[in-house]
Amino acid sequence: MFKKKPNVKPLAPLRSSDRRKIADQIIANFSIATPSEEDGDKQENGHDTTTIGTGAIRNSLLPENSQSARFTTTAGKDLKQVSGTVYVGAHPGEEQRVLWIKLEHQLVPTVYTLWRNPRIVPLLHTPDVVLQKLRGGADLMTPGLARGPPFPSGAVKHSIVAVASLEQPTVPMVVGTCQIDVAALQEVTGAKGRAVRGEHWHGDEIWAWSTSGGTGRPAPVDLPEWDSSIEENSLENKLDEVAIEDSDDEQGQGGVSVHQEPVNDAKVTPQNDFVEGEDGKPYEDIGVDQKEFSTQEIDDIFWNAFLYGLHHFRKTNKSDPHHGLKFPVNQSAVISNLVLPFLPITTPAQAASVNIKKTSWKNAKKFIKALEKVKLVKSKDRDGGECVLLDIDFEDPAVTSFVPYRLPKKDATGAESGGGGGGRAVTAGISPSDDSVGQKLSKVDLCKPKESLAPIFAAANASHHALYLPAELRPIITSYIGSEKLISDTNKRLVNLNPILANAVFDGSSTLDREVLAKGSVPRDALIDRILKSCSPYWIVLRNDATREQVKANAGHAPKIHVVLETRSGNKTVTKVSGVETFYIQPQALAEELQKSCASSTSVNQLAGSSPKKPVMEVMVQGPQRDAVFKALEKRGVNRQWVEFTDKTKGKKK
Repeated sequence: MFKKKPNVKPLAPLRSSDRRKIADQIIANFSIATPSEEDGDKQENGHDTTTIGTGAIRNSLLPENSQSARFTTTAGKDLKQVSGTVYVGAHPGEEQRVLWIKLEHQLVPTVYTLWRNPRIVPLLHTPDVVLQKLRGGADLMTPGLARGPPFPSGAVKHSIVAVASLEQPTVPMVVGTCQIDVAALQEVTGAKGRAVRGEHWHGDEIWAWSTSGGTGRPAPVDLPEWDSSIEENSLENKLDEVAIEDSDDEQGQGGVSVHQEPVNDAKVTPQNDFVEGEDGKPYEDIGVDQKEFSTQEIDDIFWNAFLYGLHHFRKTNKSDPHHGLKFPVNQSAVISNLVLPFLPITTPAQAASVNIKKTSWKNAKKFIKALEKVKLVKSKDRDGGECVLLDIDFEDPAVTSFVPYRLPKKDATGAESGGGGGGRAVTAGISPSDDSVGQKLSKVDLCKPKESLAPIFAAANASHHALYLPAELRPIITSYIGSEKLISDTNKRLVNLNPILANAVFDGSSTLDREVLAKGSVPRDALIDRILKSCSPYWIVLRNDATREQVKANAGHAPKIHVVLETRSGNKTVTKVSGVETFYIQPQALAEELQKSCASSTSVNQLAGSSPKKPVMEVMVQGPQRDAVFKALEKRGVNRQWVEFTDKTKGKKK
């Protein structure tokens, strides 16, 4: 269906309540097993909290900060117009991708969702030669079915199924809808008709869609949990392999993040969750005793992790009075930035047991109040029951005398980069796949002569079709003046006009032109400046060791990055950043860093008015974050002169 690129409207953030409803609808539609709800802890606003397991399943299917957009495309031989909704999201450390497609009333998972959530749909198989045709838009015919009968019991008419090749039987590559009751087939040899209509496949335009404009992610080599020979496991049985974030949020904005630990001796996917291109295990085996932690031990682990977080920020941001934090800091950011990255979790079992719900405080708010009792922090309750940090005592003896402990290895930078612990959030805020940090950029302005100047360039044996630096045009013009003997006898700084210069450069449209034409001469510098202004402007941005010949030039003047400070919803200030793609910066990676460095929520949406074919993305971060944005851009090689800042809260431009 998506062989042709669909027209995707601008993305809009999903509210937390809508995301949960959609996730629950997915769980119901695909009969995904979930834990039963527990009696017990309630949030302070009186609503029952869902279990950690159910939240983890929701987050695995549709992560927090997911967005949605309407789309239109054409399908079939008659090019029938099809419209629907795409749900876009990014799991920690990954780029935003289309995770679900809603066609009419049917939710269809993409291959990205199936690779992360095994066995949520029946898996059919076909020879690789047939699969290649399916990836070109063909339907799977009944004789093409392999490894059956019997076929999966869930592959009934109108159900969603996945298709894999016999060569890679555990990697879903095509998602489609059953056109017949495949499960009831007794024989496929000699049968006729379509078995599965392809909706989406690895290699189509939905697979290739991304906010950064890049291509799709390569398919894994092997996904053992899709192996039908292994006893079927539901997502519920995998909950001991997920890393849990604090889900206590009185306003419904909290959530949990899911991380699946590789099977012990099975192959892992080429893309590691923590280091791109590395296939090592995320947790380092250090032989830790697997005994169950007591409540007091979990309290101590959380308390020490918080002290470790303060120690890290104090050490890495010495010159900043607030050591890299922007106050106020909401309770979710306290857990995700100051605690989770510093939890000494070494096994999946520990990741499941060490979470805020199993402490004596039960939620983030009470944890913060406990910190305030020992005068380590200062907090305040906001409307709706949310608790925020107003200040932290970085000079408290517990912080200054803290001795860091060993954290599990999850990236090359180790513990001091915030790569350890169960939270998976990189404290420094830099995504492992963000290669723009540390890049060297240079912006080059070029000129393309107009056709009427061709004789001037021909005299210097230069092409008037080429692009030149302004400094490269001066010797060409000087050479032409010398070859035509146009230098004035009375004043060497004056150039006598000939018919070519008079017609090509001075058209008589202005008073200055008429004055020059009347005198018959012009100063040499004025002539060169006039020729430069008559050329068409072009520009390129060179990255690292790239040369002009390796980069395609763009017509017009070089765009700038726009940073806008504006007020929304009455008195809430937000900072918007757009136009970073020109400078080789991924909007999603920038948003992730700003979320960590500013301790604020961020979102990435298509800039209003930008072309759907070549969208410009806009990063929005809560609060007045001008300095943090400029700092993040400078780390990526952006000169401040290339950035235009507008403060709409004061109604003036700086």
